[in-house]
Amino acid sequence: MAKGKKKNGSNGNGANLGFEQVLWQTADKLRNNMDAAEYKHVVQGLIFLKYISDAFEERYMQLQAEVAQGADPEDPDEYRAENVFWVPKEARWSFLQDNAKQPTIGKLLDDAMVAIERDNPSLKGILPKDYARPALDKQRLGELMDLVGTIGLGDKENRSKDILGRVYEYFLSQFASAEGKKGGQFYTPRCVVRVLVEMLAPYKGRVFDPCCGSGGMFVQSEKFIKEHGGRIGDISIYGQESNPTTRRLAKMNLAIRGIDGNLGKVHADSFHNDLHKDLKADYVLANPPFNSSDWGGEHLREDVRWKYGVPPVSNANFAWVQHFIHHLAPNGIAGFVLANGSMSSNQSGEGDIRKAMIEDDLVDCMVALPGQLFYSTQIPVCLWFLARSKRNGRFRDRRNETLFIDARKLGTLIDRVHRDLAAEDIARIAGTYHAWRGDEGAGEYKDLPGFCKSVNRDDIASHGFVLTPGRYVGAEDIEDDDEPFQEKMGRLRTKLEEQFAESHQLEQRIWTSLRGITL
Repeated sequence: MAKGKKKNGSNGNGANLGFEQVLWQTADKLRNNMDAAEYKHVVQGLIFLKYISDAFEERYMQLQAEVAQGADPEDPDEYRAENVFWVPKEARWSFLQDNAKQPTIGKLLDDAMVAIERDNPSLKGILPKDYARPALDKQRLGELMDLVGTIGLGDKENRSKDILGRVYEYFLSQFASAEGKKGGQFYTPRCVVRVLVEMLAPYKGRVFDPCCGSGGMFVQSEKFIKEHGGRIGDISIYGQESNPTTRRLAKMNLAIRGIDGNLGKVHADSFHNDLHKDLKADYVLANPPFNSSDWGGEHLREDVRWKYGVPPVSNANFAWVQHFIHHLAPNGIAGFVLANGSMSSNQSGEGDIRKAMIEDDLVDCMVALPGQLFYSTQIPVCLWFLARSKRNGRFRDRRNETLFIDARKLGTLIDRVHRDLAAEDIARIAGTYHAWRGDEGAGEYKDLPGFCKSVNRDDIASHGFVLTPGRYVGAEDIEDDDEPFQEKMGRLRTKLEEQFAESHQLEQRIWTSLRGITL
């Protein structure tokens, strides 16, 4: 990958598409009295509608050319047979575009969404249908439609480029940034998802995300298989999401890619209404809400999932971890994001739970990530990888071993406050793990001071069962004196911010403890 500054919106995925930022700025005009959580559905609904209309129109023209051979351009089955959504006349983009400047455009869009759901059962209940509301400026809405109308999305050429996926991804990242903390509940930076997917390599089996947000883990899993020549039908997707709006977004995200995912019949909280109670997954991929204190743990003190200890009511981190473990098949592997505090916290029994998991030889790999990757939080994060069996036949026998990777120095600042992992960074992290666990053709693993080290369980025990990679990988043999000044300053600033965040967490824990003490 060529070095140099990335344009805003590239997300480490090559050149900027050109129209993304203009589209965002136009969407931003819609805000008026709407917050980001509300107006994102206006934009994404239009993008979705344009996408399926483009795919429909392309197929329509093909059928028009084949009328003499008996083709019928108005037969829905002609479209469904090619995995194209049937779009009724009142919902086609050309009709809506012609009426974009009419004061009734809001109602026309709502009627279009209803018609599409009526004729495509897989989309039932997931499309936005509130464009007619008085609060939505119809002039701005018409302007936005004009702009969306200039973008090719669903024809074959653009489907092959995954234009829609990239536009969705851009908007998700922008909305996460605009919404602040709330955005992080559904948006995981693409580079973080890529690390998880590249490391787990979910070619075949059942993939589960019990806090699936907008479905990014699933999309990347399918994309991973396509890129590596596998067969999409070899994996089954299961998910769950508690936020009804975000769940609809996930279903749209899957639908536009033709992915058949089982997200359960309703939105539901995974802790209190597990929709996949009997599922044993081959892969768990997840980014659970960090440090959640209102997860209702006081009502679940005797739950069967707490095999390694009852998680504290004040923090759901180890409730999520044990939920993942509970749903793993005998040879299953889990990869997930957690706040760095999970690697070392001893508060409220968390240290005992972590110790029990380590003694049961579940922890396969720990990765410390650089700061500033997330739009919605400055809390430094890490990746956990758990293996139900470390001698399952697919890889080498890794019993009593854990790999530690310190990737905090990787990545590049894409603006003043956000960092991104480049393709070579992701390949380095994933390649190290694959070599260590013995993937075929992955090469030979070697410890690299300052970056990675394979550690036995006794060593972890001697460190008090703390799983922070920095404790184990040591220092680099040679300091890179040629590091550019800006890169060095950025790295040092990230390190200071991580230390500040950790000290802040410690301070919060101390204050929490002191509240219970009467002087």
